[in-house]
Amino acid sequence: MPHNAKSTASVGLNVAVLVSIGRHPLTARTRRADQDARAVEMALTLEGASVSLLHAGQQEHEHEEAIRGYLGMGIDTVSLIQQQSQADVVPALANALRTGAPQLVLTGTRAETGEASGVLPYLLAEALGWPIITGLAAVEKVEQGMATVLQALPRGKRRRLRIRLPAIATVDSSAPAARQSAFGPAKRGAFEHLDATSEIDEALAAWQVQPARKRPKRLKIVKSSSARDRFKAAAAKADGGSGQTLSDVTPEQGAEAIFKLLKEEGVLR
Repeated sequence: MPHNAKSTASVGLNVAVLVSIGRHPLTARTRRADQDARAVEMALTLEGASVSLLHAGQQEHEHEEAIRGYLGMGIDTVSLIQQQSQADVVPALANALRTGAPQLVLTGTRAETGEASGVLPYLLAEALGWPIITGLAAVEKVEQGMATVLQALPRGKRRRLRIRLPAIATVDSSAPAARQSAFGPAKRGAFEHLDATSEIDEALAAWQVQPARKRPKRLKIVKSSSARDRFKAAAAKADGGSGQTLSDVTPEQGAEAIFKLLKEEGVLR
């Protein structure tokens, strides 16, 4: 399953990257997932590493075009594991990783389609009995079965860690951006189909999925650039209008007035 992305004669770190189907935030068209592409970029920058790509899911035409976006980064082959709709891909991925025996598995923090819960790397690490590191920003060196990595922390901070291989690492937006996908290599890249049984995710099958509702309208908030302007806005009296002051009213009357105001502002429909 592993494929050397740099040289077939190179022997070194065996890296597997789990890739998924992405979705453009504006057009909703399928594409390579941003975080997964950053994971592929990180794997390709490791000197002497043998890089393989692995995808588990339904093999549809639009999905094929999205996966070819990863091939256009300089990979010759991607391994595809056919899975049915609403299948639990963790057992299939775990079996494939046991067979391929990579030393390091990279993946995005969460997918852009499907459940997008971000728990797959943790479930996979639990199934394999491997350690997991989140927010991987860079891999500094690998020697004697240990990897020295940089973990991204809030506010741009970094923490150096040493982890024992094999291990799973998640990559987020703190990692370097992925290179552009070239059209020619993407079309010339090949798919290697792997046989695996599909195990239905019983919890997912019981879910009721519906389109998300439009977010409620936000109330008007005064934005000021200085503390003086914010104080004046807070201390200023409200302009006269349809507002009213309620006093000595019952809880039911107060609740009805609040409900009416929220409907007028468009918060409730």
